[in-house]
Amino acid sequence: MPDTISTGNAGLDIILKGGLSPRRLYLLEGAPGSGKTTLALQFLREGVRRGEKALYITLSETAEELAAVAASHGWDSGEFDVFEFDSAAEIFGEGRDQSILHPWEMELGETIRLIQEEVERVKPKRVVFDSLSEMRLLAQDPLRYRRQVLALKQFFSGRDTTVILVDDMTGKADGRDAHLHSLCHGVITLERLTLDFGAARRRLQVQKLRGIDFTAGYHDFTIRTGGLQIYPRLIAATHHGEFADEVTPSGVQGLDNLLGGGPLRGTSTLLTGPAGSGKTTIALQYLHAACERGEPSTVYEFDERIGTLMARAKAFGFDLEKHIANGTLCVEQIDPAEISPGEFAFRVRREVEERKARMIVIDSLNGYVAAMPQEQHLILQMHELLSYLSQKGVVTLLIDPQTGLVGAMTTSLNISYVADAVVLLRFFEAEGRVRKAISVLKNRGGAHEDTIRELRVDAGGIRVGEPLSQFRGILTGTPEYLGIRDPLMEDRDRER
Repeated sequence: MPDTISTGNAGLDIILKGGLSPRRLYLLEGAPGSGKTTLALQFLREGVRRGEKALYITLSETAEELAAVAASHGWDSGEFDVFEFDSAAEIFGEGRDQSILHPWEMELGETIRLIQEEVERVKPKRVVFDSLSEMRLLAQDPLRYRRQVLALKQFFSGRDTTVILVDDMTGKADGRDAHLHSLCHGVITLERLTLDFGAARRRLQVQKLRGIDFTAGYHDFTIRTGGLQIYPRLIAATHHGEFADEVTPSGVQGLDNLLGGGPLRGTSTLLTGPAGSGKTTIALQYLHAACERGEPSTVYEFDERIGTLMARAKAFGFDLEKHIANGTLCVEQIDPAEISPGEFAFRVRREVEERKARMIVIDSLNGYVAAMPQEQHLILQMHELLSYLSQKGVVTLLIDPQTGLVGAMTTSLNISYVADAVVLLRFFEAEGRVRKAISVLKNRGGAHEDTIRELRVDAGGIRVGEPLSQFRGILTGTPEYLGIRDPLMEDRDRER
């Protein structure tokens, strides 16, 4: 016999390090609408795919309702046996009142006997019992209920059957049943979180699993056509890869000199500054150079529309459409209100592991913040994602807009210590013109210039000028240039 059997869900199998131990009793719990029925159906369909008999015992839903759930995912509930208590003779006996308002009139022992008879008839290898809440209502007395659950466990223990008990947690004041947890070999909990704005977040947690080294913690998931899409929590330490320790030039000599030749493979660079200072343009310069070298690259666009980004790139002479057409570049529009951090990390992993992406651009971190249901965990999740990209040798560019255009500026996210390099952009005034300054505050990957240089962006692309030595207040957000005008750059036509 195999050591584990697949749950029918690839993401859950990864979390469980292969699947479930066979011939055991498991609890699948969660509030109504959290995805329990869908995951249970995936479990049974996997058994059918392997040529096994499967049985769905339903106390809470009719066979018609179950068929509708299956059909919504493109499945056929006729693939497996469905045992439904659909007649008064089955549950109540002849002449009994059928009203659900009088559960004390039901015979729980008779219900259990009918279940056992059906199992003996079908001889399934996989069973789903939906749901324990109905059994809890039938029993009324907690002691009687637990005795019957224990009787079910003992009944299945001598059979080659893996059982999932479904519980919607509506019969307990505090939700979870600790005694039920102790009876089961493993417990999987599904949660549905309603946010103030945007789609509901769903997450999964394996509460316990005897004999299996599972991945603990919360794992985000979504319900899509075809079942639950589970995104296992990212653990960077398990994804190390070999890569060359080399720089990635932008093609603009002055820009590369600031970072000692360019960002190193496996490092992250934070581009920070006010709106309009050139952060995205610099990222596009590095991105275009990577695509020209034939390196697969990906942009995650949280703030701008893809059309706006493409128009901006075209204005600077970057032919990104060519690279999109040949598959080198992928640009994904992200809706912060509809995505969870786990799903975003999954998308990044897919680009790196399937498309072999060598450069990732996140524009911007403010949009990533908006995707978080709890901001206090943002630094940890971003740190894990950047560590993963570093292990894979990916160059990551993070765009961090600061609040305000001039004067003292702040950022909504203190992530500068996580990044390997920080590039600071500022506006300054000289000779009656608003200009831009660029400087590198740190670079863990090697040497970098500590000078302040002027940055010019026009239709001809990016230019970086000579060092400007006589500055005052460049780090305060209100810089003032007091030097001579010789190092300052003019328009290209005036410099000719």
